Parts: sequence; C-alpha cells; structure tokens
Amino acid sequence: MIKALIWDVDGTLSETEETHRAAFNQAFAEARLDWSWDQETYRRLLQVTGGKERMARFAADREMAIETHAVAEIHKLKTAIYGRMIENGSASLRPGVREVIETARQRGFRNAIATTTSRPNIDALIVSTLGRPADQIFDAIAAGDEVAAKKPAPDVYLLALRRLGLSASDCIAIEDSMPGLAAARAAGLRVLVTPSIYTDGDDFGAADWMISDLTAPLPDPLTTILARA
Repeated sequence: MIKALIWDVDGTLSETEETHRAAFNQAFAEARLDWSWDQETYRRLLQVTGGKERMARFAADREMAIETHAVAEIHKLKTAIYGRMIENGSASLRPGVREVIETARQRGFRNAIATTTSRPNIDALIVSTLGRPADQIFDAIAAGDEVAAKKPAPDVYLLALRRLGLSASDCIAIEDSMPGLAAARAAGLRVLVTPSIYTDGDDFGAADWMISDLTAPLPDPLTTILARA
C-alpha cells in the first residue's frame, strides 16, 4: 500500500535548470571568473550532482586550479542570485505537479522531498509556486546539504524515508534524471520518471514507469491512490 510520494525538485517539480544555469553564469560574471556555461555544457555537467561539485568538475576538465573556499563563495553568491530569480517568477511548476501534490494530500497520502539542491533553493521555489513554506506542504524534506553523499548515492532518499518513518515499499519516488533514478533505486524505491528538458534523451529503462509529465495517464498504483471521485 503506497503511503507517500517522494519528489525530486530540479527538473521534476519545476524546469528550474535553466534558472540555475543563468544564476551560475551571473555569479561567475560578478566574481570576475571567466566561465560561461551554455546549454550543451550544462547538460553534461548535470551528470554531476551538486552545484559546487559541478564547478569543481568544470575546473578539473579545464585543468584549472580553483580553491575550495572560492568554489563555496561563488556558489553562495549563485544561490542568492537564484533565490531572487525564483522570487521574481522565473520558474513555474511542471504540468500536473500541483494537482498530484494537492490530490495526494486531500486523500490522506503524504508528500516528501529528496533532492540534491539546498534548503534555501527548495524554500524559494515552493513559496513562489505553491504560496506557502515548504514544510507546510511536505511532510518531510531531505536536502543535499544534509547528507554525506549526493545522488546517485541513496543517502538523501534514505534520510527522507527516516523522516517519514516509512519503508521504501510504502513510497514512490518521482524523478527526472539518471542520477536521481539510480539514487532512488539504490534506496529500494519504485520510481516514476518524468524526463525534463535536460534529460529527455536519456535511457530510463531502469525506471518502473516513465511518462512525459504528470498530465499524462498515470500508471498504477498512482491511478488508484489519486483516483478522482
């Protein structure tokens, strides 16, 4: 019996990756760092989970030395820029997301978040799109800065399950990326994938279900638990 849905954030709740990319590029410019990530570069970097980790990978690929504290400072600047962009309406929920979250809540099912992104990014997006703080909508929130290893490691999903007090068999994860799929599967979860604009060409054969977005016909058991009267 499914008791909860566990949501990824970037690319799953909202097509936020373009906003992240724009925020990174603005932060690089403000920090006088001669970097600029186009869509092709960012698609490749998304295989690395975590903003600071992407910056480190980009520097390593260019054989460029960058201090850990500099990465942290630039990422802090980027997070502030991203938050302002979200507050100004730069991102909206993907089709069907609001309806599934609200219907699940109305029918007594729980919603949780398990994401690589940081808590400030979560809060900014949820307030902007759903009009309330994240902890008023989601029963548990597990963020990337709270675990030792980010996706594709299962840590953030295991943390979400602990905070829900549920087993993996009680939940379904909703994801959009290969690292996210791998993390959820490693935690023992069944996974529904809704590919995003940056992952729509990836091979999600390991997913239990894949649909274009949450307005498409939902697979069982979601159809049953979210069935409208």
